Amino acid sequence: MAKGHSRRLLGAALLVAALTSTAACSGGSEPGSSGAPAPAAGQQAPAKTAAQLAREKKAALAKRRAARAAVAKKWGLKLTPLDAPAPPRTKPRITTRKGFETDGAGLPPVFTTVPTKEKIVFLTIDDGAEKDSALIRMMSELQIPYSAFLSDYVVSDDYPYFARMKTSQPRGVALHNHTLNHKYLPGLSYARQKREICGMQDVIEKKYGERPELFRPPYGNYNEDTLRAAKSCGVKAVPLWAAEAFPDHMEWREWDRDLHPGDIVLTHFRGEEDWKGSMPDMIRRVMNVITSKGYAVAKLEDYV
Repeated sequence: MAKGHSRRLLGAALLVAALTSTAACSGGSEPGSSGAPAPAAGQQAPAKTAAQLAREKKAALAKRRAARAAVAKKWGLKLTPLDAPAPPRTKPRITTRKGFETDGAGLPPVFTTVPTKEKIVFLTIDDGAEKDSALIRMMSELQIPYSAFLSDYVVSDDYPYFARMKTSQPRGVALHNHTLNHKYLPGLSYARQKREICGMQDVIEKKYGERPELFRPPYGNYNEDTLRAAKSCGVKAVPLWAAEAFPDHMEWREWDRDLHPGDIVLTHFRGEEDWKGSMPDMIRRVMNVITSKGYAVAKLEDYV
């Protein structure tokens, strides 16, 4: 009995030793694992290589473009809008366009094109008469930046519409000054011009929390008093336009009837009662023209 018992104890000891040896050789890994030692507690996984990061960036870009193409198709665009380049670290120096000067010095510059070599244009929408919710959805889903120049006499019946517009995109939609009542400013005294411009500055600041730095005179008409009044109200620049968009056609300022890097494009808040189409119809028209010419739409406030 003692001899048999000793043999059993010896066998058990040999089995335990064998199992311990196997575990040591395998590095303590779980059954079915690769056998590679696991990172120690608190140790980070190996950093991704440059090639891996490049592949991931390319895949993310392709996914974003595919999503934008689907949205463009949903809204009836013939072409998918192009992505604008990153904005410049330093904004370009804006000067008054030749032939648009007044005698006054140190006044806000009046311009139709932003100095840039990039194939970008800027989309601006004036007054605020038409409050089409489809426009906000369309521009938000397509992620097309734009700037609104508002007149109080047509926006005062629905201030919340433009509040929704302002926050409808991740980087916001800028709301700027187009006077209180859309008067022909050169026909007014300096005091009345100042009231029209400063009054709209006050409205936008009160309703939307920011005092605009950009101002567009109604009809694009101004004189030196206009610019002096605008400056006194905190206006830094006066963007006009190089092209104008409608639902059924484009109108051009330049002789070659074409787009150029940095051009400002004007359109209006209008509906089918005023022109041949809706706001989405107008966006389809202007975006098909812009994209077909190889241009992207950038955010005006990144450059001015």
